[in-house]
Amino acid sequence: MTAGGPELTQVVLAALREVPGLRPATPITRSWLPWDADAMAVDLDDELVEVRVVVLTLPLRPVLHHATTVLRAAVRKSRWATAQIRLVVADIDAVAFETLDTGNLNHTIGS
Repeated sequence: MTAGGPELTQVVLAALREVPGLRPATPITRSWLPWDADAMAVDLDDELVEVRVVVLTLPLRPVLHHATTVLRAAVRKSRWATAQIRLVVADIDAVAFETLDTGNLNHTIGS
């Protein structure tokens, strides 16, 4: 729920848009929406800032770590300064696998 935080939702989205390799996960709609559909990817409550994302770049861990750092800085001066930041990977775009460097993998499938 984003009650009480529409401004922060836009701050979170602006910060997320600065993170290479991620985008907000939004539902596919066939109709025109009179608001920023990306806001549907952000939920806020008193103790949690949750953002659903689509991954565009692998490996996943450094991308999510960077995003968490950026989002933490974005909410630092709000009432959500101490809230937990939760990124939920809703999807991995096929383009992420096209840019993955598989030459350094040091394991076999299934090991």
